[in-house]
Amino acid sequence: MSLNILVAIVAGAIIFYKFLTWNYSYWKKRGIKGPKPKIIFGNFSNPMQLKCHMSYELQEIYESYKRTENIVGVYEMRRPRLLVTSAELVHRIFVNDFKHFHDNEMPATIKSVFPVTEKVCATMLQFIEKQMKMGPKDGINASDLALRFSSEVVTDCVLGVNANSFSDQPLEAMNKINNLFDQSFSFLLPILLSNFLPSLRKFLKVRFLNQDSEQYFADLISKAIDLRKSSRGEDVNESRIDFLDYLLRLQEKKNLSSSRLIAYTMSFLIDGFETTGSTMAHCLLFLGRDAERQQQLRNEIEEKLGPSNDFDIINSLPYLDACIHETLRLFPPAFVSNKICTEPIAYINKNSHSLNIEKGDIVVLPLHAIMSDEDYYNNPDAFQPERFLEENGGLKKYKDMGVYYGFGDGPRTCLGMRFALAQMKTGLVNIVRRFRINVNPKTRVDNKFDTNYMLTRLDGGIWLEFENLK
Repeated sequence: MSLNILVAIVAGAIIFYKFLTWNYSYWKKRGIKGPKPKIIFGNFSNPMQLKCHMSYELQEIYESYKRTENIVGVYEMRRPRLLVTSAELVHRIFVNDFKHFHDNEMPATIKSVFPVTEKVCATMLQFIEKQMKMGPKDGINASDLALRFSSEVVTDCVLGVNANSFSDQPLEAMNKINNLFDQSFSFLLPILLSNFLPSLRKFLKVRFLNQDSEQYFADLISKAIDLRKSSRGEDVNESRIDFLDYLLRLQEKKNLSSSRLIAYTMSFLIDGFETTGSTMAHCLLFLGRDAERQQQLRNEIEEKLGPSNDFDIINSLPYLDACIHETLRLFPPAFVSNKICTEPIAYINKNSHSLNIEKGDIVVLPLHAIMSDEDYYNNPDAFQPERFLEENGGLKKYKDMGVYYGFGDGPRTCLGMRFALAQMKTGLVNIVRRFRINVNPKTRVDNKFDTNYMLTRLDGGIWLEFENLK
């Protein structure tokens, strides 16, 4: 090999190395501390290898810096981000950045569709009975069960469509829901490229939902809206006061475009599918692991509700509420929240130095890391719903501390999550008072997250066994 060729190779290697690492001095130049990034991948492991769920890496950085810094600089591949390591500051960012939205009609709307939930619960119980008779070796897939429940409730309440989720031939929606958060290579590639070369974001469309599933639901929503608009005024539709009717009235009141209406409905659907299904499945998991707490919840249901399905009583059961919030703490649907700074702002770091957040900076809020912090939660890895009971300070205690983010934070209330909370409570009540829940040996005993899933769910799945109480 000639000297000229060797020099060219070495020079090319040096230039390529500089290209890969030049951006890694970004935070140092701005006087912001942070962990040393690795070439190409930054501060997070190779997402294509799926060796570790990102929430664990965020938690490790959070724990390393929470005593010394309020904000640290990190890199997602070559893209710089700010990670907030102060729970107080996370709370401030949430509260100050969210615009609040009030609408007094919403609670009545949730209650008005409650009969749909009752009907779906009855079908779900029949489905469990049928599965029990079949005697599956691995038990019943709780994630599948809960997703069938949430998809049936949401598609009916929001779109007026029967998904037939518990039948042998469910609507195509079931498959599309399962694929919403698919992390295939084609799905991840635009995200990886945009993080490696941030300038490509101008040309690449980065998605957070599977494109095929997203388009399916957009079309389904559009058809449902057109059908409802064309038939409004007929007696059958005047009697159906559901969320689609509410959104159509909101469109008229606020002069919303059709695309904005579809976007609102899509957000509502996704919150309903994922929050209800995931939280129900994981709550059943924790109750199945803990016979004593399961019985405590059953006693509360029997004493305060009896055999009825009173909407107001179901939504005011304190131990049920505590079980759900503890489940959301351990398996939050959103383990992290990213905010883009729209106006420059300064915060004081722990070293008393002013830290300037510039317009366009991405601020990462590590929600799961804060809700797993032993400084705020005693024995944080354990399922202890009692911590959320009123006699122990209740949910208000942790929200006032700025360390609970099961449903986010701030003055804006997510309508989809409020709806999801009402549905999952009803589903859990009907299951717990009808069946004794046990965990099948196929289910892992720890709470390890599935690295193949964008959100948080138990690795290996949730497999449960049900036993009739009567």
